[in-house]
Order: sequence, then C-alpha cells, then structure tokens
Amino acid sequence: MLAKSKPVCFIPTKDAKRARAFFEKMLGLKFVSDDKFALVFNAGGNMLRVVRVQEFTPLPFTILGWEVKDIAKTAEALTAKKVTFERYGFMKQDELGIWDAPGGAKVAWFKDPDGNLLSISQH
Repeated sequence: MLAKSKPVCFIPTKDAKRARAFFEKMLGLKFVSDDKFALVFNAGGNMLRVVRVQEFTPLPFTILGWEVKDIAKTAEALTAKKVTFERYGFMKQDELGIWDAPGGAKVAWFKDPDGNLLSISQH
C-alpha cells in the first residue's frame, strides 16, 4: 500500500534556530518552510521535518542517515564545515571516522546540535 509513497522523516529539536543553521548551512539541505511546529527541509526529494519539542532524550542509535556515493569525499566536506564524526572504541574506523562493515558497507556517524545520532553510508 505505501511501497510507492515517499516517506517523511521526523527529527526532534529543542532549539530550532540552532537546528536550522546545522541542517541548512552545515549539511546543505534546502530550507523549505517553518510552520511553527517544525522546520521543513528538502532532503534528497523527501520532506524532513525538524520538529520543535520541549524536552527529549537523544536515542543511543542512528535515527536518520544519508546514503552517499563517495563517503570519504562527503566526510571530508562535512569535516571542513566543522561536523565532528563520532569515534567508537569497539570498532575500527579510519582517520575520517568511517567504519568498514562486514557486509561491505561503509558508515560514519555524527550528531546534530541536539545530540541526535545521524549517519552517512556508502553501499
């Protein structure tokens, strides 16, 4: 029933001004609108709603990710914009923070200003 429908992504923020700067300026997403409930961005042709919330606790796992063509190039570009990639002691990551998964995927994680865990991956 929903197989041909586009998903809408939701991510919480306690500080819409900081979130807008991060998603628009640092990640390069196109800002679409602010409907006072959420900031709306175009994320690869899908709607990303950065929802205003009073309180929340960031989850300890990835809640939003992007599949990219060249993860090293993307990680370098994000690092140049001051995005900091997470480092985990229990897995081997390269100098950019990229992990080579056993199945062949490559993944790197970073956080938004609210502490939400995001990722880039190459499959």
